[in-house]
Amino acid sequence: MLRYSKLLALSLLLLLIFFMMVGCQPDEGATDTDMDVDNDEEPATMEVVRIGHKNYTEQRLSGQMLAALIEAKTDYPTEVIEFGGTMICFEALDSDEIDMYPEFTGTAYGAILEQADILGPQETYDYVKDAFEEKYGITWLGELGWNNTYVLSVTAETAEELGISTVSELVPYASDMTMGCDNEFLGRADGLPGLKETYGITFKDELPMDQGLTYAALREGEIDVNVSFSTDGRIAKFNLVNLTDDKNYFPPYYVAPILKQDYADANPAVVEALMLLKGKFTDEDAQKYNLMVDEGGDPREVAEQALRDKGLID
Repeated sequence: MLRYSKLLALSLLLLLIFFMMVGCQPDEGATDTDMDVDNDEEPATMEVVRIGHKNYTEQRLSGQMLAALIEAKTDYPTEVIEFGGTMICFEALDSDEIDMYPEFTGTAYGAILEQADILGPQETYDYVKDAFEEKYGITWLGELGWNNTYVLSVTAETAEELGISTVSELVPYASDMTMGCDNEFLGRADGLPGLKETYGITFKDELPMDQGLTYAALREGEIDVNVSFSTDGRIAKFNLVNLTDDKNYFPPYYVAPILKQDYADANPAVVEALMLLKGKFTDEDAQKYNLMVDEGGDPREVAEQALRDKGLID
């Protein structure tokens, strides 16, 4: 009898353990909520701001300035992407491959909108801002302040030998000269075609090359005339002479960040940060920082210095 009682007690104990184990198993249809499981999700990663720019010094510097300021004033990380030229940058923005890039008012007016009538700086800005918003849903923020217009440059020796100081005075000599420029200038509406029509000028040869190489090519005598940017620091460094655009062919080229209106509306902190750049820089500032990059400075480091110099970042 005692043995039977012990066996019965052991059986009941084993049965109790079995039911306890079954009761601890989760139901196959149970949810995390049903089981009261603490399963907090990881916080969402901040969206990366994709910033494009063209493939020369000032655009590299401008693109990094946008990136450095956004990272300093918001929680957004950035990615900076280099493209080959104006239309590639514009199409990347228009197709949402990037979120913004720095563009010039005159470039948008002439090369993208294909307008030829010369307007003043404010009129040009107003025109491109209105047209871009209406046609493409792209808005323009505040201009940074410098005017990077095209100029035709020659060496001081050439200017003195020929006695020239204007583009019109260059015309009689141009047929014996080689002109250097970036590849884009050869075909854009505000580039060589319009220059030829306005001045009736013809060069012996037109040599496209990387914009960063044209100044040294002029100094070394590989070309006779350079299509320069007025904010390039090498103009003063190499003692080049900018010929006066006496027929006012080249429009104003003030740089500003451009971005989709929908993106601007959805990211007010980014817009607020970028608006701090408005009117902060002069042509001389741009020459200074461009030259620093041309002489080997890292574009991001120079961009950060430029922002610190203006008190925009610590």
